Amino acid sequence: MAKGKKAQATEAPVSTGPKPKPRLRTMYQEQVSPKLGEQFGLSNPMQHPRLECIVINVNMGKHLENNKLPPNVKSTVLDTITQISGQRPVVIKAKKSVSNFKVREGAETSAMVTLRREHMWHFLDRFINLATPRIKDFRGLKTTAFDRQGNYSVGLSEQGVFPEIDMTQVTFTHGMNINFHFSRSTPEVSRYILEQLGMPFRKAGDAA
Repeated sequence: MAKGKKAQATEAPVSTGPKPKPRLRTMYQEQVSPKLGEQFGLSNPMQHPRLECIVINVNMGKHLENNKLPPNVKSTVLDTITQISGQRPVVIKAKKSVSNFKVREGAETSAMVTLRREHMWHFLDRFINLATPRIKDFRGLKTTAFDRQGNYSVGLSEQGVFPEIDMTQVTFTHGMNINFHFSRSTPEVSRYILEQLGMPFRKAGDAA
């Protein structure tokens, strides 16, 4: 080696291979969608309902102190949503004052993120197969939480059901609402789709 020259480290090449396709999206396209036509008389594939997005929302309003959030509350909530969704959430501010809840206009009252496409399908897979089995005393998700458009809502009491969250590292426990938004659907059709994808709904006759 020539005097005065430094050896240069050789960096390993970064893998640029294709990312894995969402497993549940493939399952929907190849298995669930064809069954919809037979089950509900939807012969035209363009008529088939679609899962458009999943919205995760955490209410932070009850933690307001003098119309401001304690730093640990905001940071914990934002970190939680980021870890479980893979996206940075947005903070929602109150549009008007509500005296009964001691909330003034402009206060940061919630944080939310909207998942679409690959992020949505990957999250749904983790929610069904990793998070719901970790719910304490779990007996299945309610089947009565569909609205008229076929959208479905789930409320969780703590963030620790997601394996990405290390509860020994968080400063407080918080819940969240998860909303599954469908297009061109009904409660019956949306429930059928989610059941076919593995959503663990409560069986008829099971205790609440």
